[in-house]
Amino acid sequence: MIEVLRRRFGLLGRNISYSFSKGYFTEKFSKEHFEGCSYENFDISEINYFTELRKNNPDLNGLNVTIPYKQEILPFLDKLSKNATEIGAVNTIKFTKKGKLKGYNTDYYGFQKSLEPLLEPHHKKALILGTGGASKGVAFALDKLGITYTFVSREAKENCVDYQFINATTFDNYQIIINCSPVGTSPNVDAFPLIPYEFFTEKHIAYDLIYNPAETAFLRKAKEHGAKIKNGLDMLIFQAEKAWKIWNK
Repeated sequence: MIEVLRRRFGLLGRNISYSFSKGYFTEKFSKEHFEGCSYENFDISEINYFTELRKNNPDLNGLNVTIPYKQEILPFLDKLSKNATEIGAVNTIKFTKKGKLKGYNTDYYGFQKSLEPLLEPHHKKALILGTGGASKGVAFALDKLGITYTFVSREAKENCVDYQFINATTFDNYQIIINCSPVGTSPNVDAFPLIPYEFFTEKHIAYDLIYNPAETAFLRKAKEHGAKIKNGLDMLIFQAEKAWKIWNK
């Protein structure tokens, strides 16, 4: 009898029972006959529990990282990829054969691949709603695409615009509006970022990193004024496949 090699992967986050990743990888392992591979959620209430998690699961091969730990995980890692270092956030961890942890960022790759088909020559500038770990990957991708951007925050932060100052002129100057905040995620499906949606036009792209629900209130309200809309599902698929390649290289 041939012994099947056991390989364990998972998602690190908080309140992640809704997560896309477990279902996606479980189905992938089944469909593509990756026998011995499993994927599970590691839901921890604060990042300091990661040390105990690692100790209790010495056979882990890789992790994805989601809200709110994409930046908080950094001190626990032994090494970062070049891109993760520049971005300052990690959403993929590889457990090396030497027992070291190396952090990567595949969010930027997933976002870039999913946004590119929507772009037209007039899409020159973007507003990024939110300043968390996911927004950093988005900003990095926009840099790669040659699109300038400005962050929008509810809190007073350097180099950020306050929501209350977004107006018609803002929408004239920024043709891509990207929601990187968790506002509107299920079950709070009626919530949406507080921006003046009446200024969206057919020349705008409204992109929401949220994928559940498939059409958030943010996307619905932008679409009502003619904007192209895109949710975060394709981004998640692209970043997940990139993570899989990293774990197997």
